Amino acid sequence: MAHLYRVIRFPKGSDPRYLVWHHLWLSLGLTALGVLLGWLTLPLAAAADSELSSQALMDYYLQQPMLLWLNLLAPVLLIWLLYFLIGRCWAAYLLTALPVLGIALANFYKMQLRGDPLLASDLKLINEAGGIVGGYTLEITPLIQNTLLWAGLGLLLALLLLPRGVRRFSVRLMGFFSAAAILAAALWGSYFSSHLYQQTTPGEELINPWSDSEVYVSHGVLYPFLYTVQTLLPSQPQGYDAQVAQTILDSYEEKDIPADQKVNVVGIMLEAFCDLTDFSALGEVEAVQNVYAPWHWLEEHSVSGNLLTNIFAGGTVDTEWCFLTGYSSYDDFTQPTDSYVWYFDRQGYNTRGSHPGYGWFYNRQNINQYLGFQEYWFSENHYEELVDPVGAQWNSDYLLVYEIVNDLQTQLEEDNGPVFSFSVSYQNHGPYEWTYTANEAYLDPEETGLPEESCHVFNNYLHGVSMTISALTGMVHDLEEMEEPVVVVLFGDHKPWGGNGNSAYEGIGADFSMTSLESFYEYYSTPYLIWANSAAKEVLNNDFEGDGGDFSPCFLMQELFDQCGWTGPSYLQFTREVRQATPLVHQQGLYLTPDGQLTDTLEEEQEELVNDLFYVQYYRQHKIDPTGQD
Repeated sequence: MAHLYRVIRFPKGSDPRYLVWHHLWLSLGLTALGVLLGWLTLPLAAAADSELSSQALMDYYLQQPMLLWLNLLAPVLLIWLLYFLIGRCWAAYLLTALPVLGIALANFYKMQLRGDPLLASDLKLINEAGGIVGGYTLEITPLIQNTLLWAGLGLLLALLLLPRGVRRFSVRLMGFFSAAAILAAALWGSYFSSHLYQQTTPGEELINPWSDSEVYVSHGVLYPFLYTVQTLLPSQPQGYDAQVAQTILDSYEEKDIPADQKVNVVGIMLEAFCDLTDFSALGEVEAVQNVYAPWHWLEEHSVSGNLLTNIFAGGTVDTEWCFLTGYSSYDDFTQPTDSYVWYFDRQGYNTRGSHPGYGWFYNRQNINQYLGFQEYWFSENHYEELVDPVGAQWNSDYLLVYEIVNDLQTQLEEDNGPVFSFSVSYQNHGPYEWTYTANEAYLDPEETGLPEESCHVFNNYLHGVSMTISALTGMVHDLEEMEEPVVVVLFGDHKPWGGNGNSAYEGIGADFSMTSLESFYEYYSTPYLIWANSAAKEVLNNDFEGDGGDFSPCFLMQELFDQCGWTGPSYLQFTREVRQATPLVHQQGLYLTPDGQLTDTLEEEQEELVNDLFYVQYYRQHKIDPTGQD
């Protein structure tokens, strides 16, 4: 025991021959603790997606040495990096455990609550995350309890069995830079390699290769999370050539909106708005039909269709920004960025809007200025005097549409030019109570045969949707009475939350397998419509009725321009060609063929057009100054 004590602690006065063994003990112990942390993340990753077998995923992890290595290597390198920096084994372990287990737990809960994995880009929304998670119930499962217990045991072992170790500053400095160099090389090499990521992706017998979340968890959690770190850096599309992008844009001449056609445009993106009658189990229920009857009437008197969004149950700004910019994907907005809002600004429009929530949420207070809005109301500068943000989550759409119409009338009375108004609703934001029905019971478990949880979730959701539709039909009535021409664009941002692990959707038989076009629609589609009052119909010589088609949000503004008969800016003219080739440009790499088939492979001519889209939208975001200062 005395020899073992000297090997472990190496007290002062010990024989120098124990030093080699002491350093070996330290190396093995610290490495083992890093491996322990990496290992603890794997069961959390395997259990994150309730649709997959956790045991099958764990077996797959163990059968793939490279995948296992990449999940274990990161915490080992981090713990050594921190050890050389701090000089304390227990502190290095603790500071490694916090981010490592934090990532694994955050991914587990995000998958359970919203069905999508944790990405590195989510770290930029850490402030928003606190507000979002506050409304959900985070269950402490036995798996999480065991994970925390083993992590605590690791800290205890580090305190008792791993001493300070290396004391010479020069040695620690060399070790720190060595560990940092290895970590950087691993990131830019193995962790960022798309070839290796595809190579370690299992086949269809284990996961659906079209599901980003299933592909993610099939790689564990630390490895795929680090793989997404590269998305934080602006990356040019493969084969990008700025000159090619500029040539494409220059081939289209921006066209002004004719002075006699400058109608007012009011756009509203509706929080978590979808048509539940699209699900067969709910569409046959008379009470649900009654909720949506006014919306269906409005669709019949509008141009309508489906948006095929990139998101589900969260990430609302993706649909918002795709509509405002026409981009199918984008980098962070950190400076004035060319958008359709700037085009309206150039055309003499008064660009404005509102959202009865905080301006810092998704950094809208800055980004809306970058996108060209001259004025935008948030809770801080307008709505907090009318409704508090918590109350706005449950009942604010009547107030929102009143403020939109009142502001429109004020701007027109003051002769501030035609108005482009775009607002984002907040009412009916999830989660929805799943243990009881707070208001009207549209679905009864005994009458419908549906699970109680499904009934409660959708009853509470339908209550909010009913108020939303009532507010919108009231707004349309008010706008119809106006003499000034107004065109309205309404659309949902994503499907609503449906219980942990989408349990409420599972209860109504929803197909989220992504193996067919129908299941893709059930997961990603939301309704849109374009309505015009009588004055606008007369000015634009269009009845604004009929099928507008189904497409990605990046094409919605183009559909509006087409219905108004406007040629538009050069970028929008170009996107008309892209939409003809494929109306779907999904961030999962999915497209729609001209005959309506879902595919991840395009014909050569279609693929060239989509690549051109990627080039042009990257060029437009990074090289064009819409303020005209360059």
